[in-house]
Amino acid sequence: MKYIAFLRGINVGNIRIKMTDLKSAFEAMGCQSVKTYLQTGNVVFESDKTIEELKPLLEKGLADHFKYEAFVLLYEFRELAAIMADYPMQRDNSNHAYILFVGNNTAFEEIKNNAQNLKDETDNIAYGNRVIYWKTPIGQTLDTPFSKLLAKPKYKSCTTMRNLNTLEKME
Repeated sequence: MKYIAFLRGINVGNIRIKMTDLKSAFEAMGCQSVKTYLQTGNVVFESDKTIEELKPLLEKGLADHFKYEAFVLLYEFRELAAIMADYPMQRDNSNHAYILFVGNNTAFEEIKNNAQNLKDETDNIAYGNRVIYWKTPIGQTLDTPFSKLLAKPKYKSCTTMRNLNTLEKME
């Protein structure tokens, strides 16, 4: 099975990991055909294991190898193409097109409910299957009410954001 792993929080702040080292770590954990993309912690690989088997294996392996608290969100690679194709908003040069990947249903529902209560006309938000589509003006990504909602520490271990432009480079 072909998977994509999104590693949360690497190459920002104090957690610096070279993609060659990341690739080697995945291979050491039994993953095959490993490819990394950019410096964002996007890893495409193949494995005979299920997502339920891989997630704890990868998080522990990465934590042990790189000495940080690893958070991994995993998807079947074919699911990624469908997620990207479902981006529901018109794209343009003055806005970022993001996809928020959410690792569990409880957090997804909580973020969704809280986002619906925001009084904000800056952000455009739509919902998919454990993903949230977000369109926000360039230069305001960290300043909008939705971004402040996502910055809550309780979402650190179960969410990660990717720009749609970055994801398209992995197809």
